[in-house]
Amino acid sequence: MTPNPRVLDTATLSRHSSRVLLVSLLVAVWSLALPAPAHASLLPPEMEDALAKYLAIFVLFFVPVLLIVLFWMVHVLPEKIAHKRHHPQLEAIKTLCLLSLVFGGLLWPIAWLWAYTKPVGYKLAFGTDKHPDYFKEHGLPEPEDVTGDLRKRVLALEGHAATETEIAAIRTDLELLETRLANGARSEVG
Repeated sequence: MTPNPRVLDTATLSRHSSRVLLVSLLVAVWSLALPAPAHASLLPPEMEDALAKYLAIFVLFFVPVLLIVLFWMVHVLPEKIAHKRHHPQLEAIKTLCLLSLVFGGLLWPIAWLWAYTKPVGYKLAFGTDKHPDYFKEHGLPEPEDVTGDLRKRVLALEGHAATETEIAAIRTDLELLETRLANGARSEVG
């Protein structure tokens, strides 16, 4: 039977692996004995110093200013959202944003949530859920303050004895107000 030239015996493999180990050891010793000159930077030393100086100036002066501007922009964001949505409590949200700046941002999430919510009782109390600037911007007449008118009439009635016709007029006005508020609530839901 003729031996297969491709099949190597263990002795041949052992000699081959010992030669590879010896060569790799010699290469490692040679590379340690004769090191090539090392360069820490791709730039010449003078240019590296100039670059470091300008980078330090940028980091010391511009980065803090940039961070302060970013902090300010994030804390004024709820105010801008409330203004865009014509939130009726815009002034209160502005105040909360300023307080949030003073307290290091702790109140900012509350202002942000407040800017995105609609006040529930505001429309019921004032007849609208929009800021007065909304009506000025769109050239619309401001809504009538029906509740204020009713309050004045009730105060006038407290001063003297009310007649049956005055009481009936107030009742019809209250019924109209209730139906208008009920229709407004239905249109918001639908």
